Amino acid sequence: MLCLRLEHERGRELRIKMIFIIKVTTNKEERAVEMIAEKAQKKNLNVYSVSRPHGLRGYVLLEAEDRESAEEAAYDLPYVKGIIGKTIEYEEIKNMIEPSVESININEGDIVEIIAEPFKKEKAKVLRIDKQKEEVVVSLLGAAVPLPVTIKMDNIKVIRREDMEEENVR
Repeated sequence: MLCLRLEHERGRELRIKMIFIIKVTTNKEERAVEMIAEKAQKKNLNVYSVSRPHGLRGYVLLEAEDRESAEEAAYDLPYVKGIIGKTIEYEEIKNMIEPSVESININEGDIVEIIAEPFKKEKAKVLRIDKQKEEVVVSLLGAAVPLPVTIKMDNIKVIRREDMEEENVR
């Protein structure tokens, strides 16, 4: 997730912050965030942060003091299509902004099915797991030559566990 927190030269006054959703061109979210942040800093607008949450395509979030500041920060910029009318509360986007710690239930040696292209419906054996990057290195079972392939954990599902195989052998 790309998030730019803008620094302000104000005292430690308590300010009301509103979160706005800005519609932008898909796959240009990061560039739009950079341009909005740059404009807000140049014009010293009451914009506190601009972010592009992971998985939210075509939209960026802007935290500002009021609607006028948000509109001025996003007005007349390339890739920016407009501001959605309603503001949102932090609780509504908390799961997109804050990293979630999930227990990953994949082990080395497990047999998995790949559920995304280009290897969709192929079976593979897990060789390594990188929990930080949420990736696994697998070896395709149907391949003539063992070839390690790195895949995101979202794109696989476990179909057989290694420890189940050991229990069946006994």
